[in-house]
Amino acid sequence: MESNELFALADELRALKEAKKYAEQELKEITEEMDRVDAILAQRMADSETQNFTRNGTMFCLTSTTRASAAAGRKDELFAALREAGYDDLIYETVNANSLSAFVKEQTTENGDTLPQWLDGLVTVFEKTTVGVRKAAR
Repeated sequence: MESNELFALADELRALKEAKKYAEQELKEITEEMDRVDAILAQRMADSETQNFTRNGTMFCLTSTTRASAAAGRKDELFAALREAGYDDLIYETVNANSLSAFVKEQTTENGDTLPQWLDGLVTVFEKTTVGVRKAAR
């Protein structure tokens, strides 16, 4: 590969990473503004007892949803209560993907660069090669 092509791809990657960073920030700001306007519109509709209306071919409906989460520091108690009441199917155990990857890498290193037998078939391991991008030191 010619160095001109290498440099062109490097420039393109850096530009795409920058564009993604700005797009993520813009998306965050748009989402915050949507939430703000949604809350105001919902309040105005509730105040005027307007359940729905159509504007420019779009229907806007006032909806209510109930959301719940475990009280701070009481997740284990909630899980125990759900199990005791027979609602085990609501409980999902998860493992963070990054933590699992780091753990598997550590276990493999400690096992002579081989996946320990007790993990064989339980995890899928693959290598992903990417290009790191950062500002060069002057």
